[in-house]
Formats: sequence, structure tokens, C-alpha cells
Amino acid sequence: MKHPIVTLLTDFGTRDHYVASMKGVILGINPRCTFVDISHQVGPQDIEEGAFLLASAFSSFPRGTIHLSVVDPGVGGLRRAILAVTSSYYFIGPDNGLFTLALQREEIKRVIVLSNKKCFLPRVSSTFHGRDLFAPVAGHLSLGVKPEAFGDKTDTWVELNLGKPVQKGEELTGQILHIDVFGNLVTNIDRDRFLDFVEDRPFLIRVGSHTIRGLKTGYWEGKRNDLLALIGSGGFLEIAVREGNARKKLKMKKGNPVRVRRVMP
Repeated sequence: MKHPIVTLLTDFGTRDHYVASMKGVILGINPRCTFVDISHQVGPQDIEEGAFLLASAFSSFPRGTIHLSVVDPGVGGLRRAILAVTSSYYFIGPDNGLFTLALQREEIKRVIVLSNKKCFLPRVSSTFHGRDLFAPVAGHLSLGVKPEAFGDKTDTWVELNLGKPVQKGEELTGQILHIDVFGNLVTNIDRDRFLDFVEDRPFLIRVGSHTIRGLKTGYWEGKRNDLLALIGSGGFLEIAVREGNARKKLKMKKGNPVRVRRVMP
């Protein structure tokens, strides 16, 4: 790779040295790497949030980008370290479900269990695999080292059970998957599932004790402080408040149900 791009997504924050240490290790192997920080504000040990943020961003990057992601409550334990190779990207990180949503959207070519210690730092801490294991693998991969050099292929990997929307009669029930910095409530009901269900019929969306009629095409269509529903940039049904905060207004949290009900014209 002449101009390798490495993205980083972690729950490390930016106050401490962790992210800088990872970048330093990679640059020590390949000084030509370009870094893009997807986020380092994932909730501590929140694998589901990390999976959602990665899935929302990874496909915006050029083919060949290396996505290095570390949200790793099981660091130092029995969980495996993996490199997933798809038709367009590389994903490096812990095998704990962090790549679930991203890999569902990609053509998976192979998944490698990282076991070749020659590709790690000489000393691997039991608490900082991001620096000592994942970062050097990313660095060597960016130089063109073949994925097979890092370990053996596996046909299994961990997937999160994020739940799927459930249809019963005239009602489709999903749940809040993510709450963004604006307080928008992102559900697990994707665009295709939603459109297939409503079939151009009138519908109501129920969130807590509030009911929303119909769908907006953008936030601008609502009046200030109005509750509205739309398909967000990530392709999922989203509940928002124009110039407000839906989480605070509705007192919602991740996992709370969101119901779409078809009604008679």
C-alpha cells in the first residue's frame, strides 16, 4: 500500500496516552501511514456502541483501508484476536462481536486468528493489546504483509445478538440501538425492513408514551422542539427532536422498544 490509511476506534478517550501509543507503534513500523480517528469516545466496554459506530463509518473510506478497533473488556483473557479480510477492507481487533454489523455489510474473504508472535511487540502486556498486539499487526499489514502471515484461518467468529425487529400482525417492534451526541434515538429497524413493512400504507410510530405520525425526510421538516421520525444517515429509523434532544424529552435509553403500527387510511 503506497499510502495506507488506518482508522482507529476505541473506548480509550483522549486524556490518556493510549491512542498516541498505538499510533506511535504503527508509525515505527510504517511512517507513511495516515490515521483517521473514527471515535475514541465509545462508552467504556460498550461493544454494541463500538459496533454501531464502526458500521456507520467504515464504508466511507477507500478500498484497502485498515480499520483498527479496540473495545475490549476481555483483554488478556480467553477471547481471540482477529484480522477479518473483506472484499474492500481489513478489520483488526478483539473477537468479541465488535465487527458484527460491519461484517454483515461486507463480503468476507477470510478471518485470521492473530497468533504469530513475531508480528507483535516483544513484550505483550495483558492489559494493552491495542498497543502491543493490534497496532503492530496493523503496521505490518500496511507494509503489504499477507494476512496469512499473522496466523491461521478460522471459519467462526463472535457475533453480537443485537436482536432483530419482530413483526406481529400490523405492528413491527424494534429497539433503540444507539443514542448519538445530539440525543437522537437510532433504532435497529433499517430502511429496507421499514419500507417492506409499511408498504405505502399510513402508519404510527410509538416511543414510550408518545406517538409520531408518518416520516420526515430531514430534521428541517419539523418545527422547533417537535418530535419527528426519519431514516437517518446510517440507514436506520431514527427518532429526533428538531433543535432538541429526544433522549431527554422522552427519557429513553438503549434497548427501549420502538413500535411501528400500520393503520387504515
